[in-house]
Amino acid sequence: MSKTSANFRYRIGNAQDLQSVVRTMKSMAASSIEQYENSVRSLNDYYRTIELGLGVCLRAVESTPSVNGFKDSRALDVTGAIVFGSDQGLVGQFNDRVAELAIETLRQLPGKPSVWAVGERVHTRLAEAALPIAGIFEVPNSVTGITSLIGEIQLASEPVFRAPQARILVFHNRPLAAAAYTPSRRQILPLDNSWRQELCATTWPGIVLPECLGDLDDTLQALIREYFFISLYQACAESLASENASRLAAMERADRNIAEILESLRLTFNRQRQQSIDEELFDLIAGFEALSQQDHSDEASAE
Repeated sequence: MSKTSANFRYRIGNAQDLQSVVRTMKSMAASSIEQYENSVRSLNDYYRTIELGLGVCLRAVESTPSVNGFKDSRALDVTGAIVFGSDQGLVGQFNDRVAELAIETLRQLPGKPSVWAVGERVHTRLAEAALPIAGIFEVPNSVTGITSLIGEIQLASEPVFRAPQARILVFHNRPLAAAAYTPSRRQILPLDNSWRQELCATTWPGIVLPECLGDLDDTLQALIREYFFISLYQACAESLASENASRLAAMERADRNIAEILESLRLTFNRQRQQSIDEELFDLIAGFEALSQQDHSDEASAE
């Protein structure tokens, strides 16, 4: 029984240690979700400023300018795709779902796309589908690392961005309520026609509508680059929030499973310990009765 008891204590101790690690990871994931969601909200004012600037330039456009972002989408022949995933595991179907959306979408488009993967695990999934991988980037582990990552992506995708007829798509998981997420696709370039019309119709917040000074094409190009940057930043932050939401859900399931295992181990341990105690008591009683009978036999012999 001593070996069995020691084995159960060892298994219970390991389960308790694992539960402590899981609960620590739950706390870290919950904290990270809030961090990345706050970073997205902090960009709202800047994003609105870029929209207003684009609206001013679009009002000044009398004909389609020769800048990327204003091409006829029916004539696009170059496609670039940026897919945000994860480097680490314990995230359930996080990488599979966004990879499936990217694979399905890109296979329906003409031509051979250039695909950049953010995260080793989503890269593996895309490579297995025989998509041409133009590059792979590490997932940042904090908000401060997002800016440098987006700069690297912009530099790598510059040939596609400058292409006369180019389409740039972004795939990422977008967070929902209750620690859920959904795969999302967004076309960054060319700019959506309905969105452009909406920008042109937006009422300027000031009294006088500003004018675009200097070369209109250069100004548009600069604003589109800023729009590209902020869109990628938003996608990355939302992907990181979704990754931690998925990890939080996985850790909650693991915590429940470990709690059930611990309860089962404790019940089994207590049952076996009680059985051992009962056996010892029975042996003690049996020994006492045997001694009592021996005493009676000795007394009878003596008489």
